[in-house]
Order: sequence, then structure tokens, then C-alpha cells
Amino acid sequence: MDKTQWKILKEIADLEKTPQGAYNFRINGQLDDRHTTANIDIVSKTDKPGIDIIIAPGTKGESVHIPVVLSQSGLTDVVYNDFFVGEGAEVDIVAGCGIHNTGYETAQHDGIHVFHIGKGAKVRYVERHYGEGPGTGKRVLNPKTEVYLEEGASITMEMTQIRGVDSTIRDTVAVVGPGAECIMNEKLLTDGVQTAESNVEIILNGDDATGRVISRSVAQGDSVQVFRPCMTGKAKCFGHVQCDSILMDAAKIKSIPAIDAQSVDAQLIHEAAIGRIAGDQILKLLTLGLTEEEAEEKILEGFLS
Repeated sequence: MDKTQWKILKEIADLEKTPQGAYNFRINGQLDDRHTTANIDIVSKTDKPGIDIIIAPGTKGESVHIPVVLSQSGLTDVVYNDFFVGEGAEVDIVAGCGIHNTGYETAQHDGIHVFHIGKGAKVRYVERHYGEGPGTGKRVLNPKTEVYLEEGASITMEMTQIRGVDSTIRDTVAVVGPGAECIMNEKLLTDGVQTAESNVEIILNGDDATGRVISRSVAQGDSVQVFRPCMTGKAKCFGHVQCDSILMDAAKIKSIPAIDAQSVDAQLIHEAAIGRIAGDQILKLLTLGLTEEEAEEKILEGFLS
């Protein structure tokens, strides 16, 4: 593993801040390093590229890191990862992909993740996308995530992509069982001519199921974003969709939230707002000695924090 690859791994997995436990490092389509624990096993699939992550029931205070790095221009990497989280477990899972493209060909990673979360288990899932490199080749990331929550289980998904990725299409589906909870926090910043599309469906499929989708995005330059969240209530449940975006320069944002009540006891709410940075916010920071560019960066940093 060279210095660039290690830098990107740390950028994705935040290895210095998160307790290290089980991990699987994938670089340019190949396994680079792996470590398991007494409670967390990682097994390579035999029928297709990818791994099974098996977390024993009752596991507490452990973490799993499964970052992917692409530093080879022209490579398309597809990986299928399945997570089996045992009953009553409480774990952090950190994933994502970093692309360092120095060439003229497209580098692309498509990660397909499926979570099976047992009764009463709690998962914090962090997914970071990161792109860099001086090459003219595109950096493309297309993640697909499926989540199945058994009774009383919960997952908090933190999805972050800040600049660097030329094109992304994210598809997320969660089926939430009785008394279970799914929270998705998405943070996105695009610039230049980048494009980003996010399609989210949360299906509240049992009594007292809860779902929340909170999206914050910034579009700069000539970039284009499309966000399609849908909250479906099939029982006595509560769902909330909130989309807040800042639009700058000649960028375009389309937000299409939807709620689908299939039970008279479903309570569903959606909110969406798109706007520009308020002039009084810029002015206040200018009076503190910041340049206009520095003021904008501070505002965006706070908005996406």
C-alpha cells in the first residue's frame, strides 16, 4: 500500500478517530488486508466479488471498517457486501470509496451493500465518498444499499460526499419492521460539471416503525443534483423527510420528496427547501474580517456539519 492509498483510506475510514476492530481493505479490485475479531468474522464470497460480514449476537462496542480505494485509471470495480448483524448487537460500520485518478480513463466503483439487522440490534453506518487526482479521467461512484430491520432494530446511516466525484447515482431501500427505526442523514456537495442523483425509499412495514430522511446539499458551478426520497407507511408508524439545499452559481437542484400512506394510522411528513446563501450572513462574516470566499466556505461548512 503506497502513501496515496493510505491517505485515502484514512480519509474514508477515519482510522485515527474510530476504534479499530475488524477490517477489510480493498485496493484496485483486490483484497489488500483483513483482520477479524472473536465476534466479527469477514468471509470472501465464492460466487462473486465481495464479502460477508457476520456479527455475533450481543456484540457491543466493536467496529468494522471496509473501505475501498481505486488508484488505477480505467478500472471498474463492482463489489457485493452482505452484513449479518446478530440479535442485540451494537456496532459501528464504516465503509465508502476513495478514487485517486491520475489518468484519462474513467475509474468507477459500484458497491452493493445488503444489511440484515437482527432483533433489537443497533447499527451506526458511515459511508464516505471521496475523489481526487490530477487526471482528466472521470471518478464515478454508484452505491446501492438495502436494509432489512427486524423488530426493535435500528440503523443510523451517515452518507457523505463532498466534492471530487464526477458522477454518482445512489439507490437506497430500507424495510423497517415493528418498533424498528431507520435514520438516514445525507450530506452532498457538487461543483464544476458534476452530477449526483439520490433515490431513497423507506418502507415502514410494522406498527411503531419510524423513518427519517434528512438531506443537506450544496450545488456549485454548473453541477446538477436530483434527490428523490419516498417514505411509505404500511402500518401505525411515523415518517419524516426533510430536504434542504443551497444553490450557487449556475447549478441546478431538483428535489422530489414523496410520502405514501397505505394505512390510516400512518403519520408522514415531508419538507423541502432550496435557496441561496443569505446576503446578511455574508455581510456579518465580512465585518469580522473574512473575505467573501472565506465567508461562503464558513457558511457551507456549518450547513453541512
